[in-house]
Amino acid sequence: MQTKYLIVGNSAGGIAAAEAIREIDEEGSLTIVCEEPYPAYSRPLLSKYLTSEQGLEGILFRPRDFYERNNILFLPGRKALGIELERQSVYLDNGECINWERLLLAVGGKPTLPQVKGGDKKGVFTFTSLDDAKGVAEFLSKARKAVIIGGGLIGINVSEALVNEGVDVAVVVRRRILSAIADEEASRIVEGAMREAGVQVIIGHTVAEITGGEQVEGVTLDNGERISCQLLVVAAGISPRLELASSAKLNVNKGIVVDQYMGCNHPNVYACGDAVEAYDFAYGDYRINPTWPNAYIGGRIAGYNMTGHAVKYLGSTMVSSVKCFGLAMIAAGVTVPPQGNGYEILTHREGKIYQKLVLKAGVVKGMILVGAIEKAGILFRIMKDKVNVENFKHCLLDQSFGLASLPQGLREEYMSQANKALIRKQDDN
Repeated sequence: MQTKYLIVGNSAGGIAAAEAIREIDEEGSLTIVCEEPYPAYSRPLLSKYLTSEQGLEGILFRPRDFYERNNILFLPGRKALGIELERQSVYLDNGECINWERLLLAVGGKPTLPQVKGGDKKGVFTFTSLDDAKGVAEFLSKARKAVIIGGGLIGINVSEALVNEGVDVAVVVRRRILSAIADEEASRIVEGAMREAGVQVIIGHTVAEITGGEQVEGVTLDNGERISCQLLVVAAGISPRLELASSAKLNVNKGIVVDQYMGCNHPNVYACGDAVEAYDFAYGDYRINPTWPNAYIGGRIAGYNMTGHAVKYLGSTMVSSVKCFGLAMIAAGVTVPPQGNGYEILTHREGKIYQKLVLKAGVVKGMILVGAIEKAGILFRIMKDKVNVENFKHCLLDQSFGLASLPQGLREEYMSQANKALIRKQDDN
């Protein structure tokens, strides 16, 4: 089989790339290979599927006819096993070989699975796919208590979903809640909200063994404590899928190494999403930032460049949004800076409201907003534009801060850009 464009992966990055390709090239043959048997769906909405707030149609990332309307050959339920760069071929698990002119690896990440005795019992799940959500849903009727390993975004979302379904939940965390994106103060606030909702939060321990017969009946912690449960969800993190890239001898570090055009070290191979190290403008370095928006932006850049339409990736940074247990939080960029490197910290705390900005040389490098997130948009814009805020940093955390608080020249620039965007939107409609 021959195709001009081959995309391995059918989530945010792969779909974004396909859309960008079709904006430039409406006719070139385009194929998407996907391990899962489903059309593209939104993984951040899996907890909504679990609680039946949304059915499959409600969590689809694009309409079912997306592939047909965009002249895309969609191959669901097929796994790419290997890449041969010299022949520009990808080999699938059904024995099929696809020859390509341009290849995109949008392979995403996979759950990190700690080596725990008893992990093969029934009732033990991860929570990164639709099949995971379906499996957990089938166990809800027999699960009085659930244990969740991990206190990151996935662990918190699934814990809230289970609480809403009437399940007693215990969350076991080695360090602290949201340690990858939040500082200690924000972690404590989120942990408090979880406890108020009835979640048992166990900090500083791990699950040493999963007990029971064929089906999980409980866990034993590393301190010997035993917790009875009928359901266990492993949400201990995501690691990039590097197998395909590594086997093809593409450059791999912690993630797949890409340049400013999302290109790999082969002129016709690109990568995007949770598996790549892309430029992070907040850190000024190449990092893995496994978030849905970053995957989508990177996918669009890759898609344009696959058509020969050169577009530079100007960089992104970690942006995480949490809305659970009655609490809203947004974290972006450098949230816990290393000591002694010239960072300045601005904070505001009032009740359950906590706001933090991280500055360096007068430029915002990171932020955490808990409980009051309304000004996240403008603060992120200032951070992304690398605006020097030295002369007005004193008002950044004022509750009244907004466009009107900016220096006149910057305010007029932002308002002009907003008006142009509004006009374009009206024209599109």
